[in-house]
Amino acid sequence: MIPKRFEPLVFAFFMSMLMSLLMSGVITFINLGVVNGFVLLWLNAFIKAFSIAFPVVLLVVPLVRRIVARVVAPS
Repeated sequence: MIPKRFEPLVFAFFMSMLMSLLMSGVITFINLGVVNGFVLLWLNAFIKAFSIAFPVVLLVVPLVRRIVARVVAPS
């Protein structure tokens, strides 16, 4: 198991991975449809998207948490 102190990093990794995988697939499908080599095109787009998404998520998570804290009523 990964130690608890790495939770923000693990969260950012999986969140960016899943969103990059989903969105690269959707955008590849919208732009090209189901063509020969679709999966390889999708995976190529995913690798590029994930390489950008992971560091971006690491940078924006603190900002997003502050925004959420301001718009959500305390319990």
